[in-house]
Amino acid sequence: MKLPHVLLAVAVLYVPTLSANEVSEARPEDYEEFVVARDVMVPMRDGVRLATDIYRPSRNGVPVSEPLPTLLSRSPYGKEGAEKGASFLAKRGYAVVVQDVRGRFDSEGTFYIYVNEGRDGFDAVAWVASQSWSTGDVATFGGSYLAATQHALAAESPPALRGMFVQVSTSNYWEDGAGAGGAFALLHNLVYALNLASTSKEATEEPELATALRKAVQGEALESWLRAYPYRPNASPIVVPTYQKWFQDWVDHSSFGEYWSQNGYLFELYYESYPDVPVYHVGGWYDIFLRGTLNNHAGLDAENESPARLTIGPWEHGVGPRATGDVDFGPTAEVDFEHVRLEFFDHIFHNTAVAATEGPPVRLFVMGGGDGTKSPDGYLNHGGEWLFVDEWPPASASPQKYFLNAGGVLSTSPEGGASEPSQYRYDPNDPVPSIGGKINSGDELVPSGPFNQRCIEGRVTGCRNNLPLSSRRDVLTFQTAPLEEDVVIAGELSVTLWVASSAKDTDFTAKLVDIYPPSEDYPEGYDLLIADRIQRARYRNGLDKEELLVPGEIHELTIDLLGVANRFQKGHRIRLDIASSNFPFFDVNPNTGERLGHHTHTVIATNSIYHDADHPSHIVLPLFSMEASTDGPQ
Repeated sequence: MKLPHVLLAVAVLYVPTLSANEVSEARPEDYEEFVVARDVMVPMRDGVRLATDIYRPSRNGVPVSEPLPTLLSRSPYGKEGAEKGASFLAKRGYAVVVQDVRGRFDSEGTFYIYVNEGRDGFDAVAWVASQSWSTGDVATFGGSYLAATQHALAAESPPALRGMFVQVSTSNYWEDGAGAGGAFALLHNLVYALNLASTSKEATEEPELATALRKAVQGEALESWLRAYPYRPNASPIVVPTYQKWFQDWVDHSSFGEYWSQNGYLFELYYESYPDVPVYHVGGWYDIFLRGTLNNHAGLDAENESPARLTIGPWEHGVGPRATGDVDFGPTAEVDFEHVRLEFFDHIFHNTAVAATEGPPVRLFVMGGGDGTKSPDGYLNHGGEWLFVDEWPPASASPQKYFLNAGGVLSTSPEGGASEPSQYRYDPNDPVPSIGGKINSGDELVPSGPFNQRCIEGRVTGCRNNLPLSSRRDVLTFQTAPLEEDVVIAGELSVTLWVASSAKDTDFTAKLVDIYPPSEDYPEGYDLLIADRIQRARYRNGLDKEELLVPGEIHELTIDLLGVANRFQKGHRIRLDIASSNFPFFDVNPNTGERLGHHTHTVIATNSIYHDADHPSHIVLPLFSMEASTDGPQ
């Protein structure tokens, strides 16, 4: 089912269903003007005051007199960055409140990432609801850190909360952002800490600090710092002590436990505390926080009776464009979420009718189906279409095992009898370069999003040639024969490996790749990254269970590839790549079994993937029939 292109012009697909007696045909009036009260200092329960800007619609420069439903967004990035969105909403009949979080920009207090946002957010909602210009009804909005501030305050059960519009959110930060599978998301964490520190109060007061931080996050300097990891605390590029502290705390807490269970980092254990209100989640298949977006939606949908909506597109951390990474997904991939968000709030506060109120609550973009040519702008035309289903994961998806077989074969039939394992040599000093994926940081060193799995010398960190990554001796590839018909997947997917290593600890990575055959525009074909993730072997039985390998023994290990939707077209191949590094996205495993983030040396590991009758390594793909899927709005 392909969506008609006319849907692009109307974002009203993305609102909850109203019953007939709840529907109003008119939305509130629009205003041509708004006014802003800047840097209102709002007290928290401990006396610390947070700087807050208040946007209100106005007539002739005077704020409207009647109380209005109020929208709240709390940010560490500066209130000025929210002015466009806040003014848009204010001119459409809302009071909009934008607040600097504790310790950032004009707010008082000390910034420690995430952990104060629950209490401060609760207090902010209570203050907003008590103001004369507010009806006492509050909804929240924002993405990334601004999504975490929403979840953190919701976990504190504020009585005035009426709804949440959440873009690219975490649900367990140690699995969603700071790490994955026990590996440390080095590129993201270092760039993020340096950028936040460069706009800290300390850097503002001491310009030489800001200069040092900006230099550290650029080009060759950044690459050098990535290769120098792990750092001694007094020799880190994060030269602002309060910011270096939380970065080092992340390094030191490599196992899941009390630290990562704090509200602000973890929401998966707190869903029952959330108010039962409508929530709209938005994410992307290539977003670093994809896991959190999917889990938060599924968890709140199961816990609450209020409408829960989910849209996942072919996007990175910035949602909405048609072209992402090196790929163009076509015009239907482009969504204007500013208007989607407005219509969601209009529905909550004004019961407005929309053009499509009966659509299923989950919208997934199924990538693929394009003609594979190169667009005038240089993108691969991969194409795609929207799929409408009732839940995540789609109940009608059919899990199918594709087995790793000898000779690099990926097949629905397992290996018969005995076979020798596939082996490779993993050298931590020569890691596999990161090319594409859920990276979100350091674009000058590493291309992000959907990307051809081919080195670009001089452009990609670690590339010394222009060969495909599959040419490396430390990358194993298993692929199907050319497909005789299209294969569509939509849902959760995972890789189960039977492994052995000469080392006490090592990593295993998995990449699902859509292999385009050679064409006029791509004479060597195109190896399109669809999904990837990592698992640190010592955490194979749980992030809270640190168990080193017994060298030479066979162990079972699962790599969670989260979820995706893609059409592998006839003539393409489905490929699974296995390796032991993905640098600098993730830190390299030294293979020594030492304390993570504090190792003193590295060793080369010989790693083995078993695929015999007793050890059937495989990937589970969620096969999906588009023809039998639930139709969405037309």
